[in-house]
Amino acid sequence: MLASPIYMMQVFQRVLTSGHTSTLLFLTIIALFAIAMLGALEAVRSWSLNRISSWLGATVSPALIESSVSVSLAGAGRGGQALRDLGAIQQFVGGQGVTALMDSPWVPIFVAVIWLIHPILGMLALGAAVVLFALALLNELLTKRPLTDGNRFQMAAQQFVDSSLRNAEIVQAMGMLPSLIARWRAHNEEAGRHQLVAGDRSGAISGFTKFFRLAVQVCILGAGCLLVLAGELGPGQMIATSILLSRALSPVEQSIGAWRNFTAARNAHSRLEELLRMAPPSTGDAMKLPEPKGQVIADKVTFFPGNSEHPTLRTVSLALEPGETLGILGPSGAGKSTLCRLMVGVWKPQSGSIRLDSAEIHSWDRTDFGRYVGYLPQDVELFDGTIRENIARMGQAPDEDVIEAAQLAGVHDMILHFPDGYDTVIGPAGVNLSGGQRQRVGLARALFGRPRLLVLDEPNASLDQQGESALANAIRNMKGLGTTIILVGHRMAEIRETDKLLFLREGRVELFGPRLQVLEKLKEAANAAASAQQRNGAAKVAAVSFGERMTAQKDG
Repeated sequence: MLASPIYMMQVFQRVLTSGHTSTLLFLTIIALFAIAMLGALEAVRSWSLNRISSWLGATVSPALIESSVSVSLAGAGRGGQALRDLGAIQQFVGGQGVTALMDSPWVPIFVAVIWLIHPILGMLALGAAVVLFALALLNELLTKRPLTDGNRFQMAAQQFVDSSLRNAEIVQAMGMLPSLIARWRAHNEEAGRHQLVAGDRSGAISGFTKFFRLAVQVCILGAGCLLVLAGELGPGQMIATSILLSRALSPVEQSIGAWRNFTAARNAHSRLEELLRMAPPSTGDAMKLPEPKGQVIADKVTFFPGNSEHPTLRTVSLALEPGETLGILGPSGAGKSTLCRLMVGVWKPQSGSIRLDSAEIHSWDRTDFGRYVGYLPQDVELFDGTIRENIARMGQAPDEDVIEAAQLAGVHDMILHFPDGYDTVIGPAGVNLSGGQRQRVGLARALFGRPRLLVLDEPNASLDQQGESALANAIRNMKGLGTTIILVGHRMAEIRETDKLLFLREGRVELFGPRLQVLEKLKEAANAAASAQQRNGAAKVAAVSFGERMTAQKDG
């Protein structure tokens, strides 16, 4: 960076006064070599920053995705905001803003060199540098709050759009688009208002910074000219000082111009730190446990959803031996789906424990645990890909394993009727399949790999008669393989396949035991309720008759 001003000084002081062209030649060769090294170092720095940016994305993204999934399961999902934040940091690291910040520590060096040429010019350069740094701090103070608020409203608008797009079918069918656009516009206008304030302030400071830098450039050139006329400075030193001042102030000016990107990257970094504190990614050090046999024990499980003070489940206990089938019954809101999610480790209870073969399920390595567990939720979510990929849980698997899972679920023939068979692309969330077809493919995914524990949450909700028959056969097939099965059902066809029944009411276990005993108790309770209702009905009839007689007597 000093090559150009030094070359200028030497040309004026040595070549022009001596007329030696050989001196000019070697000075030029030295200057060109130094400038070539500068260009090479700039290229190396740019390549390094680009590679650091790429490495950052490849290294951190998996942890951010894992943490985002954990936060989403806790009900505080942010969609893809974590990856957008990481992209903002990558863009800053690989951009020009970070190079300006890297060059800023060299400002004192350039000011010191100007001071060595002449103290008056050095004081002028030092004062200019101090003023520009003060402007940079002022820019931070004036733009930090509006930029932070603007980014917050922008995130809210983006998340609202993401959720609306996930429910595009409802939006279109029920004419909700104008209302949603109005709500998005409110968020977006609020974000734009804050960002406009920050942009106006930053623009005013940037404009004044540019004026000030050019004004100082003129002043130092004028002061140098006066010093030349006074005989205290040579013409080469005067021009070199102007070049040095430009080098000294350029990083500060560029930093002010790139301050918005820096602020965005800093805010993104803070959000990512908060995310990783809320849901630290797994270290991968979990003990590799042997393949389970399928024993399941829930001991006094209590669960509070989110920040609610009312538990969904209260001290639920049950025990299943390997190969047993449990049916879960109960009215809506009893906690059946919550218990299913706890059984497969989607949520973690606040108290109590759930164990698979005596090991607490959250102590398992999640990848290993997933290999031994099949899960079919109420709302079946499929991924953008082929049927084969969805059954194989989006991993690589032999064809025979995929076909086996489809045959166990009774969907092999259905899949073969698609135009591309197992290679049929189902689209995002399985939009190319009907509800029943999605549920049956989801069942095949749950049966993939012959899991030791199978949890089915209302698996026949969208099935026709053929699908229900295939489901019953699948349950019998998995029982034959020794799989422990937990299913939520309401129909006798499902309950008939169970060994034990669990009846939940308001999050508590009301009945648990062998199927026939629980059914007998439920029948007795139903008969008792019916008798009580009949007695109440008879009492109401008698009361009405009595009232009518009294009224008639009064009228008479």
